[in-house]
Amino acid sequence: MMPRRVLLTADTLGGVRDFALELARGLGEHGIAVALATLGGPLDRTQRRAALAVPGLRLYESDYRLEWMQAPWADVDSAGAWLQRLAGEWQPDVVHLNQYSFAALEWAAPVVLTAHSCVYSWFAAVRGLPPGPQWQRYWQAVRRGLAGADVVTAPTHAMLAAVQTHYGAAVGGRVIANGRRPEVFTPGIKQPRILACGRLWDPGKNLQALVRCAPRLRWPVRLIGPSRGPDGQGLQLAGVQALAPLSGKALLHEYQTAAIYAVPARYEPFGLGILEAALAGCALVLGDIPSLREIWGDAACFVAPDDDEALVQTLQRLSGDHRLRETYGLRAHMRALRYGAAAMSERYLKLYQALQASRTTARAAKQCG
Repeated sequence: MMPRRVLLTADTLGGVRDFALELARGLGEHGIAVALATLGGPLDRTQRRAALAVPGLRLYESDYRLEWMQAPWADVDSAGAWLQRLAGEWQPDVVHLNQYSFAALEWAAPVVLTAHSCVYSWFAAVRGLPPGPQWQRYWQAVRRGLAGADVVTAPTHAMLAAVQTHYGAAVGGRVIANGRRPEVFTPGIKQPRILACGRLWDPGKNLQALVRCAPRLRWPVRLIGPSRGPDGQGLQLAGVQALAPLSGKALLHEYQTAAIYAVPARYEPFGLGILEAALAGCALVLGDIPSLREIWGDAACFVAPDDDEALVQTLQRLSGDHRLRETYGLRAHMRALRYGAAAMSERYLKLYQALQASRTTARAAKQCG
């Protein structure tokens, strides 16, 4: 049974928004209408234009705080009520949530919950210790959400394992890799530059290591993205070329012209920016963590997040060896082709169909009983 309508949620602060738009576009190509409900802050003009350009998508915006932000719970409750009102109006065949708390609510349709990241696995990777007692309510909300979903997905086995470790087994957990359209992020003519994009303020990205190492590198380092987070977190950017967030053609140009893309991450459950850079033919230098090893295998150079010397040596070796750099750029591009948006959308569509069929069978059995 093909679903006709899907209610999909996304935040506006990072890769989940891009994931949701790619999925909505893929579902639209199968004739499925998608209602996209955004949380965490308003979309900017460029983001809104990108959302409205997706065929079959109906956009609902809000600025409710997300469950990992400071003092979020009144907003989380209000957002849940808002989403349920939307579901009552939209009558979706599937509800696909990208925030944990809402999966614990009552829904008339099957619920898919995607675990993109979480506070407890972030603390384990970045701080090396569990969050303080102030995060206990968050932990309870995540655990209830995981238990309430019909199926839990994650973009990597590493992230799914982290969810199971920190909150208990995820019911029906499965891995569906994120995807991007390769025809959008095409390779270009490379220039002697090292690039990183994303939430510069997030210690999990570990971009401060690039800032520390930049004076020792033969090539300039360019960082693109917000340098200050929603709760005041920041990153000092002395010694690097820092640009405000870019999108569309401007961001694509940066990917196409950068020879090296470097994210020595401590925590990165998938990394859509890395995928975009790889599709554009950048040689990758990444943090040596399980999730990035899982995705990129021998198609990237890996460095321990705490080893500045190894980061400098790796970047210097690549910047000084054209043939080696081209080899890694080609490897990254070929590997990235595994993670297409079409394949991602088709896997989610099959999951939706299976959930619908299971619910239909359960209802029939109940009626017969």
